Amino acid sequence: MPASEPAPAGSPLGYARPVRLRRPTLAARTGASPLDPAETPLGRTRRARRMARELAEIHPDAHCELDFTNAFELLVATVLSAQTTDKMVNKVTPALFARYPDAVALAGADREELETILKPTGFFRAKANSVLGLSQALVERFDGQVPGRMADLVTLPGVGRKTANVVLGNAFGVPGLTVDTHFGRLVRRFGWTEETDPVKVEAEIAQLIPKKEWTDFSHRVIFHGRRVCHAKKAACGACGLAPWCPSYGIGPIDPEVALKLVKSPAASDTE
Repeated sequence: MPASEPAPAGSPLGYARPVRLRRPTLAARTGASPLDPAETPLGRTRRARRMARELAEIHPDAHCELDFTNAFELLVATVLSAQTTDKMVNKVTPALFARYPDAVALAGADREELETILKPTGFFRAKANSVLGLSQALVERFDGQVPGRMADLVTLPGVGRKTANVVLGNAFGVPGLTVDTHFGRLVRRFGWTEETDPVKVEAEIAQLIPKKEWTDFSHRVIFHGRRVCHAKKAACGACGLAPWCPSYGIGPIDPEVALKLVKSPAASDTE
């Protein structure tokens, strides 16, 4: 399948861009860092933005995969998504929000009943503490409403910059970079940073990608990590980013082999 004629997005083929076979990169062959110290800041920025444009072509359907109807639901769902999949959270939240539709209701929830609802997400006692605490804080300090500022959001129990950026970007339209496991892994593979601390990763990538694109860019990187650039076996031979990726070759480079690794949304490990 030529790259100029991609299959419809939503199928595994829709995310694939078979590339011309070439030798794996030095980083892929030797395990060296993908970040090239000889690459200038301007060169890295141009390469990053070219890759970002390609990601927009590969993942035109990228979006937040947590189900929500308002900022409160998104905030709670994002807190619950820690150490589990978005799919699992989406199975739990309908019953949760039917029983506790807002911060006032959730702040007064019976702990045992709440833990029973949250149990499938794992770490349910800690998560119950977080959602009870953040709901009580919303009632006490913000009249039950989710604040639209980073400085306020990160004061809530269980809410860090990643969660705050998810809420700001998707519920308030405030651009933010969501540095989750997939995001950090991919931008390091792309040779854009060597940082592992999420706050430092966010700061470095913010220098490469225009602010207005941060939210959509985050979705696209996460989609790519879930569907193409997998942690254990990246689909390098079917990846449209291959021409600019210093990690090309860490996974199969044969297009037919790589194509089998590309996942559809239904099959992807939506963490």
